[in-house]
Amino acid sequence: MKIYSLVTILVFFIVFLMQVYCSDTPEKFFKVFPIGKVEKRGDDTVITIFEKYSDALNGLQDFSHVVVLYWFHENDTPEKRAILQVHPRGNRENPLTGVFACRAPVRPNLIALTVCKIVDIKGCTIHIDKIDAFDQSPVIDLKPYIPRIDNPQEDVRLPKWLKE
Repeated sequence: MKIYSLVTILVFFIVFLMQVYCSDTPEKFFKVFPIGKVEKRGDDTVITIFEKYSDALNGLQDFSHVVVLYWFHENDTPEKRAILQVHPRGNRENPLTGVFACRAPVRPNLIALTVCKIVDIKGCTIHIDKIDAFDQSPVIDLKPYIPRIDNPQEDVRLPKWLKE
């Protein structure tokens, strides 16, 4: 029986960890933490940011719109994550389309994106005009809407089903 030194075992372990955690394989995972949640209170729609992230809101009040990334939490099942093609907008007259080519709420990673108009910001509460999220949807990130970056004007191409 061959005996390995502690250094040799440690080197093998480090190489193994590098292969698992530093490779570009599908087995690589990332941790995403909610920073807040969507709350719908009658006609009022707000994004409530958790207190520990309140400092990250500094400066957002200078923007008219915010890009909200949130989690489609009500679709978080293995079956719905496995759906890779849909008829856009649930319309069977639209061609079967890959979920990366439409805004379907079923997809491998249930990240949703909506541009919202900021009505007001008070403390950790961002009042917005509307959002196509469910009440209590976890918010995973916010970014300011910057027209010259987020709204290309040249060479925009759209599929036929979206133009109709």
